[in-house]
Amino acid sequence: MRLTVFWERMAEHFGAGYAETFARDHVMTELGGRTVHEALGSGWDAKDVWRVVCEVMNIPGEKR
Repeated sequence: MRLTVFWERMAEHFGAGYAETFARDHVMTELGGRTVHEALGSGWDAKDVWRVVCEVMNIPGEKR
């Protein structure tokens, strides 16, 4: 998954403004105690990060 697609999906689900806040501030154990930005910055694949976000935030299957 390209980062542009990842950010589009984040914006579609959370809204453009909150997607950035969520990515910057929400620490997830499933990402090794990192935020979305930290996980992506440390080399996590965008597709894997999206899967974690979907799981943690209970995003419906059809939007994954």
